[in-house]
Amino acid sequence: MPQLDTSTWFVIIFPMYVSLFTLMQPKLAKHNFPTPPTPKTFSTLAHPTPWKTKWTKICLPLLPLPQ
Repeated sequence: MPQLDTSTWFVIIFPMYVSLFTLMQPKLAKHNFPTPPTPKTFSTLAHPTPWKTKWTKICLPLLPLPQ
């Protein structure tokens, strides 16, 4: 059974990669990539409130347990 001669593979494959790289460089250079998203700035709106801005806690008196 004859042996497969692989000595010419490098001569064929390496120039193929070089030519593909050379042809693809202008195509990739012209491509416009999307810009990364920027966070939105939200402005807080001041609503007029009739109550005080201090936090208060209203507690009802404890009810006696039913017997």
